[in-house]
Amino acid sequence: MNVQGKAYEQRFHDEAAVWLQWGPYEAAVLPGVGANLVAFREKDKQFTLLREPAADEMDTFRERPFVHGIPVLFPPNRFQDGTFTWNGKTYSFPVNEESTGNHLHGFFHNVAWRVDNYGVSELESYVTLSITINENHPIYEYLPHHFTISLRYSLSDNGLLQHVLVKNEGKDAMPCMIAFHTTINAPFAPGSTSDDYTFTMTTKERWELNDRMLPTGKFQPLLPEEEQMRTTGLSPFWASMDNHYTSSTKNGRNKMELTDNRIGTTLVYDAGTEYKQWMIWNNGATPGFFCPEPQVNLVNAPNVDLPYEQTGCLALESGEIWEATSRLYLR
Repeated sequence: MNVQGKAYEQRFHDEAAVWLQWGPYEAAVLPGVGANLVAFREKDKQFTLLREPAADEMDTFRERPFVHGIPVLFPPNRFQDGTFTWNGKTYSFPVNEESTGNHLHGFFHNVAWRVDNYGVSELESYVTLSITINENHPIYEYLPHHFTISLRYSLSDNGLLQHVLVKNEGKDAMPCMIAFHTTINAPFAPGSTSDDYTFTMTTKERWELNDRMLPTGKFQPLLPEEEQMRTTGLSPFWASMDNHYTSSTKNGRNKMELTDNRIGTTLVYDAGTEYKQWMIWNNGATPGFFCPEPQVNLVNAPNVDLPYEQTGCLALESGEIWEATSRLYLR
């Protein structure tokens, strides 16, 4: 058996991590910080594809892990006044964004997950992590359902594959709303600058947001630059973005592509067609990194007066499973 991968436990700075290697690829996931896949690298070319916290940033990262790696958001983004009613049940979350009076980003990005398994086969290196919510878990206070979220990351010749699965293990239906605050470096290659980078994204319509960053239920006309974002591409830092879009497909795929035009290499983030919405945030157009965020649901979905088919607030009945796959790779 010709195995070219590794899977092992070793610290990422001062945090316990599971590392994966396969050929030129390397990745690290942090079970104790929300199962955040905090590093994805191409070692031969010295590409650092995700934004990683430095050793002296780890305390800040643990306090606010949204802008490094691939944080899990469940439920994602903002909820008006930290509350919503769904299927006859009212959910109350802490208001943790004072500027808008909203709840932001859910509960799973900074809690400990289990490492269920890791290893290497002839085709890949992999790690599987999970978190189960029941009456004994603090998150149950806010999401009073029995359910498990599982994440599987694997490295192969085809890059990084993410598989996420949510299973309702209780008796009552539960809302399933999930996103990933994926943080992409631009530049990711040594010797390049942010000016060398352009990106495209399979967005369709832009949601109008009010002064609390919540959708009004209406769409805004796209700017010429937003049309470029869908077609020929433009800089990830063309303007300050904290924008919300419906997703579309291109050749059957829902994806973001970031191209380093100096070296002719493209990072493809094929999020998968289960994600019907995108958020995109670029830290006030500050060069260095940006966040194309695939979301299942519209921001504040249960509070928006639109059909569930449009808001994407999915119902998981007892025993049901929702799952999706995404991939990051170079071409």
